[in-house]
Amino acid sequence: MSNPRAARRTTLRLGAVALTGALLAACGSGSDGTSAEGGGGRVTLTVDLFGAFGYQEAGLYAEYEQLHPNVKIKQTDTEDEQDYWKSLQTRLAGGGGLADVQGLEVGRIASVTQKQADKFTDLKEYGAGSLESEFAAAKWAAATTKDGKVLGLGTDVGPEAMCYRSDLFAAAGLPTDRTELAAKWATWDGYLDLGRQYRDKAPAGSSWLDSVGSLNAVMVGQAKERYYDASGALIYENGPAVKSAWEASVKAAADGLSAKLDQWSPPWNQAFASGSFATMPCPAWMLGYIKGQAGDAGKGKWDVAKLPGGAGNWGGSYLAVPRAARHKKEAYELVKWLTAPEQQTKLFRKQGNFPSAVKAIGQVADAKDPYFSDAPIGRIFGDAAEQAPVQVLGLHDKDIADQIANALSEVERKGTPPETAWSNAKKAVKNALG
Repeated sequence: MSNPRAARRTTLRLGAVALTGALLAACGSGSDGTSAEGGGGRVTLTVDLFGAFGYQEAGLYAEYEQLHPNVKIKQTDTEDEQDYWKSLQTRLAGGGGLADVQGLEVGRIASVTQKQADKFTDLKEYGAGSLESEFAAAKWAAATTKDGKVLGLGTDVGPEAMCYRSDLFAAAGLPTDRTELAAKWATWDGYLDLGRQYRDKAPAGSSWLDSVGSLNAVMVGQAKERYYDASGALIYENGPAVKSAWEASVKAAADGLSAKLDQWSPPWNQAFASGSFATMPCPAWMLGYIKGQAGDAGKGKWDVAKLPGGAGNWGGSYLAVPRAARHKKEAYELVKWLTAPEQQTKLFRKQGNFPSAVKAIGQVADAKDPYFSDAPIGRIFGDAAEQAPVQVLGLHDKDIADQIANALSEVERKGTPPETAWSNAKKAVKNALG
């Protein structure tokens, strides 16, 4: 969801666990159980995640513990993927405090396979090589090193759609039918034009979209080459995908279409229930998050329609086992089970995380979500997953995306001139890339 799940990218998280708490929990990995490899005692597996994985909420941990009475699962999570990644880097460098299972956002996976392969277990050591045919080819390849090591198994992918509040649309005199809306906003220009219509008649205190950062992220997710080209060269400064997304986002800010909310912030979380925005570009994994933040009162008010501008992908994640994990074999067995088609199917039906397992994709094609006005989410996100380009993943995708998002926040919240904000973004990227 994996921001990225990014964050990574998060129902999911009803509140972020403090980083210090996550560290303390991770440091205790395996301390109250003996590995089955070493004596057959009860095993406590620690799982450290960010954002919207949804395993706990969907009851998958409880199910696994019933199937494996000798296993107890303890999860810690951090809502903001940037904080999570920084903490993980510290622990990888020191070799201690790591969980048995660590989540990895898709925007970080190239960094892991190219620079940190020695820090993670090659899952082929425990038989993962036989699973390759179960996953979408691009998902599998992204977590595989040049010399064939498999460093993670894919959880979800992030096919994109548009989530919207049909009750707010009706109050502003706009159409509410998802098919009619998909036709009206077939292009991003059409989407922004509807936004200006909404702005002029919107209920008090409500904006068209949550933030221009979310608009930027989803538009960039529609391109094959974003921050790097296929040769590995950095192209974000002049690449057409980043340029067009930036210009549209800046225009939306200038037109007063944004609620100016930083994603993952407490005010943003509260806005799902208060009606502070009417639309939000949403990858599949965002559905569960919306449910968690909007609560029961939001059921039937939200709907899902096809995304403007074509199919795209935003986010998706992996589960990996660090070399320093206390219970590597048992951790692999948990990872294998959680990412199996059966569990990915359950997770989509309960939380909205779209599967990367090929068999599961077919099994969710008929799924509808009563919370989202019975939207045919299996078809909407399934079509998007099928049509989305296979993206080029670069070494610092997530770092670049985060700095551009920060720059857009400057534009919409502080009134920073776009040229200045873009210059600031380039400087911040340069610092982040070292």
